[in-house]
Order: sequence, then structure tokens, then C-alpha cells
Amino acid sequence: MQLKKIGLTGKIVIGMFAGILFGLLLNTLISDAPDSWLKLVVVDGVLRLVGEFFITSLMMLVVPLVFVSLVVGTCSMSDPSKLGRIGGKALMLYLITTGIAISIALVVASIVKPGSGGSMAGQDVTFEAQQAPSFVDVLIDMVPRNPINALAEGNMLQIIVFALLFGISMALVGKPGERLRDFFEDINTVIMKLVMILMQVAPYGVFALLARTFADLGLGELLGDLAVYFITVLVILLVHGFIVYPAILSALTRLNPAIFIRKMLSNQIFAFSISSSNAAIPVTLRTTTKRLGVDNKIASFTVPLGATINMDGTAIMQGVATVFIAQLYGIDLSMQQYLMVILTATLASIGTAGVPGVGLIMLAMVLQQVGLPVEAIGLIIGVDRLLDMTRTAVNITGDAMVTTIVGKSEDQLDMDVYNDPDAGLNADGSLQGGESDKV
Repeated sequence: MQLKKIGLTGKIVIGMFAGILFGLLLNTLISDAPDSWLKLVVVDGVLRLVGEFFITSLMMLVVPLVFVSLVVGTCSMSDPSKLGRIGGKALMLYLITTGIAISIALVVASIVKPGSGGSMAGQDVTFEAQQAPSFVDVLIDMVPRNPINALAEGNMLQIIVFALLFGISMALVGKPGERLRDFFEDINTVIMKLVMILMQVAPYGVFALLARTFADLGLGELLGDLAVYFITVLVILLVHGFIVYPAILSALTRLNPAIFIRKMLSNQIFAFSISSSNAAIPVTLRTTTKRLGVDNKIASFTVPLGATINMDGTAIMQGVATVFIAQLYGIDLSMQQYLMVILTATLASIGTAGVPGVGLIMLAMVLQQVGLPVEAIGLIIGVDRLLDMTRTAVNITGDAMVTTIVGKSEDQLDMDVYNDPDAGLNADGSLQGGESDKV
């Protein structure tokens, strides 16, 4: 009897658990000898090289993929005015889900009280928050002064705006635009093939990334005073990703949410491992178009937009962290302050788009609004790396969920593809153009 070939998802799962176990083993071995050869050669040498090479390779594709895919999708629209409606729907849904996320976080954290038994005595809470730009500045900076510079720096909002304007212009000029469209479609095909080539080494990149993470952190932080905080945030993230999102999808589209979650599994595992919504854009685009059946004209716009402004996972962390820090300092938050947290975090999901360290910057803004010490962020930095991995998986699930809803509302969702469990796969179970996507 021939054994079933392990697909890409299965390989990534194996790489993920193997990386965690190997990382914990390394953490045990180097805990008493931080300058040992294991630390210098294996953790900071081989694992860092493989992991960062993989992430850098993915990031290399993000800008050309987003720009080319958006141009192709926009110029193919028979009615460019649809972009305003599509963008409005996507933005509204992203803000609504962010508001729901932080509201759930505040309610659960208030009941669980993760910081009720904590003490600030002897804790090092040094943290310097970066200055976040104002909402008005972000709106002004959306239009690139130099498109080439925006592409070079990877400024996603500016790239989106320029690609949309370029695509609309192509659609309006007739024959020259049609010739350019064929050119961009060919480039898009080549880039997607390159994505599939890189995905073949994903299990090894995932192994290296997780092994290094757990070798550096171990489980010590999670077994101490931060355990309740960590578990609270983790449980809410899982509820939001596997219950709230499917419920919203089902309520607004009447689609089967179980199919959505099943097809997102590979994407979620991958995003969890690389901990970057932007780096996951190529895979999320592939999943929403090939596996879920959303037309590229929709997905090429809503997925990069979501990777830029969708901060549901971060909003959950902010809600729990705010209550956690307030309880540690013995400060009771009023209902007005809770509402301020919800409003600030929801608006900040756009206002801090594209800023490095966005999660901690947003949390600093929230704490300042309700009068809590910003330096207390230093308390949760130790476990934030692990939670950030889960937040990324939740965020890309939200990106795909909103993309599917918008696609359905615009009649740009292929129901045959969505309902087909093997959609986008060849007869042998391999993804069209690449590796197997089955476990």
C-alpha cells in the first residue's frame, strides 16, 4: 500500500512542531551558557541565516506582487468607479471587526482580571514609545510624492494608491492600456510562479524561525506572573479567529464557514510561523483567489489593504494589556475610559498603518489616552513575540474573511470554487502551479 504523499500544509506543520521542540531543547542546553557554541553557531548562525533568508525572500516579492496584481485587477474593471464602493465596504468591515475584537478583549479581561495578583515591585518597566503620526498626516502621506521611492521603501498605502491610479488610467486610455495590461498580466503570472517556488522551502524556513524563537525565549516567561495574561490573550485570539470571523462570514454571506476555515488552515499556519502580515500577502492572495474563489480584481485590493490596516489581533492585545496594566497599578478604569480605549484602538488601526513596531506604538497611544504609564509596556514585551505570531494568523484570517464578503457582495465570488474542497488543486492533490496544499 502506497503511503499518501505529505502535502505542503503537512510539511509546514511538521516543521513548526519540530522547530518548537528543537528550540526548547536548545534553550535548555544554552540557558547556563549563553555564550556557548550552540548559541553562537546554531541559534545566531544557522537558524538565523535560514529563517531570515526565507523571510527576506518573501518580502522581496511583496512590493512587485501587490503593485502588479493591483494594476491588473484595476485595469480589468469595466467600471473603475466600483473601486470607491469596494474600498468603502472593505474599510468599514475592517474597522467593525477591530472594534468587536477590542470590545471582546476588554470584557473578558475585566472578568478574568489577569493583573489582579500582580505586583510592580522589582520590575524593570523601561520602554520608550515611538511617536505615532496623526490620522491627518497618514491621509496626506497616502499619496506618494515619488512613486519610485514608495516602491523602494515598501510604503504599502502609497503603493496601493499609485497602483489604483495607474490601473484606472490604463483602463481609460484604450489600446495603449490593453497592450500594457497584457504585459502586466504576464509579469503577474511569473511572480506567482516565483511565489510557488519559494513556498517549497517554507517548511525549512518555518523550522528555523520557530527554533530560534523558542531557543531565545523558552517557556520560562509563560510559567511566571504573565501566564494569566498570556493565556487570556491567546484564548481571545483563537475565539476571534475561529468563532467570530466565521460567524460574521455566515451572517453576511450565508456561506459555509467550515469550508472557509478549512481552506485557511495552511495560510494560518504559515502566517503564525513567519509572524508578518505583509510577508504573508503572496500566500493570502493565492488562498483567496485560487482556493476561496474571489476574483483577483477584489482580492488584489482588499488583501494588501487588510495587511496594512487590519489590526484585530493587535487590538485584542491592547484591550487585555490595558486592563492588565491598570490592575497591576491598582487603577480602576471608568466606562468612559473603556470607550476611549475602543475608539482609540479602532482609529489607530489606520492612523499607525505602515509604522515599524505598530503594535507597541498603538498600545502606547491607548495607555496615554486613559492615563496609564506607557513604560509599563516593558512588562509584556517578554511574551509579546509569541503572541505576535498568533495575532498575525488572526489578522490574515480577517483579511481573507473581508475579501470573501466583499467578493460575494460584488458578485465576484465563484461559488463552485468556494464549495469545492479541491479547488485550485490538481488531480493528484497538488496546488495548481506548485506544491500540494493538503495535509
